[in-house]
Amino acid sequence: MAVDVGASSGRLILGKRNDTGTLDIEEVHRFANRSVMRGSRQCWDLDRILEEILVGMRKCAHRGIVPVSVGIDAWGVDFVLLDAEGRVIGDSVSYRDTRTQFAPADVHSCVSESVLYARTGIQQQSINTIYQLWTVREQLDKADAILMVPDYLHYLLTGVMANEYTEASTTGLLNVTTRTWDRELLDDLGYPQHPFTALRMPGDKLGNLKPQIADRVGFQCLVVLPATHDTSSAVVAAPLKDDSIYVSSGTWSLLGVENTVPITSEASRLRNLTNEGGAQGRYCFLKNIAGLWMVQETRRELGSTHSFGDLNLLAEDEPDFVSTVDVTDPRFLSPVSMTEAIRQACMETGQRVPDTPGKLVRCILQSLAKSYSQTIEELVEVTGRSFGGVCIVGGGSKNGLLNRLTAEESGLDMTVGPAEATALGNVALQMIADGAVEDIEAARTLIASSSL
Repeated sequence: MAVDVGASSGRLILGKRNDTGTLDIEEVHRFANRSVMRGSRQCWDLDRILEEILVGMRKCAHRGIVPVSVGIDAWGVDFVLLDAEGRVIGDSVSYRDTRTQFAPADVHSCVSESVLYARTGIQQQSINTIYQLWTVREQLDKADAILMVPDYLHYLLTGVMANEYTEASTTGLLNVTTRTWDRELLDDLGYPQHPFTALRMPGDKLGNLKPQIADRVGFQCLVVLPATHDTSSAVVAAPLKDDSIYVSSGTWSLLGVENTVPITSEASRLRNLTNEGGAQGRYCFLKNIAGLWMVQETRRELGSTHSFGDLNLLAEDEPDFVSTVDVTDPRFLSPVSMTEAIRQACMETGQRVPDTPGKLVRCILQSLAKSYSQTIEELVEVTGRSFGGVCIVGGGSKNGLLNRLTAEESGLDMTVGPAEATALGNVALQMIADGAVEDIEAARTLIASSSL
């Protein structure tokens, strides 16, 4: 069972090999997710997320289904601090909160951007854990453990505290070469050492469900670590070739290539490319791009009177509207009004201002496609490689207009799907741990040969 928790929704998906040897998946539960305000902070309601996970597991028990194992993946950079008794310290604040606005400058006064990138290989974003922790240094001094979001959810299921490597790589605190916490960097920043425990790798068997959890869901099973960073799990399921670029398309768009060694050159740093940890010794060399969050927020502001399909049809009807915005602009991270932020950006650049839902969505999708194409050019420059195709996976792969615009902007061949790549990669890594699948290459072959 893959528990795939995204920043806007979560789902529990069962995967199994059928009689023909191919893979079947089944969604057993889906739930909405959104940050909530606690005082002046945007926070995650992790207790509610746990309850939704347990609801999905109980649905399996009611059908007489007992999974061999379960594993959780989620978004990166956000964390929970725990004291020596395992109690939460402070709030689980969302990366979209504004608290890190000035933290990068403070951190870089201790460690320069160039040195930081050379050691960690992680792109500079104000949302990164390294900057979030700067804002809660007093709490960190009192903490006995720091658990990233999927680590914390695994802890609630098993009682075992563990930091999984791929998720930890998003913190900006790992040494990109040794794949361990950069202890010298922690000292340079004045962060205590002891909350940063030894890392566990995808495929590690964490343990069984706690007895009280097993009683609540109606069965006992093993908990296995997937690549708990959702991007890393999605890349496992992507049907990649040696000359393939992937786009994991959802709330965020993660566009990149799979490498076996990190790239930490100055050219890479200046283009803000990142080396996130992948499964089985690989690196996800990519750029974080705003993604369909901009459409989600636009739809919310419009009162959700239009479905996403409706908005795409309206955008299809606006082929002559060609205004675009820079989707990497921080103004689109968490604006008071996404529609106004888009209109203001168009106005500042002397372009036509979108004044209808169709024009707004057309502007967003054209902007994403343009950003994809620009990032592909950067990857070519930095890696020295040529690429023959783009593989778009994740929920955003269902957006036909975005796919077409991306193909037109990039001039590359397009492969689409699977839509549930993250859950499939999660399931695949559990199967590898179980011995049912040999390795990632075998998993990709299995997924590609299945009707998913």
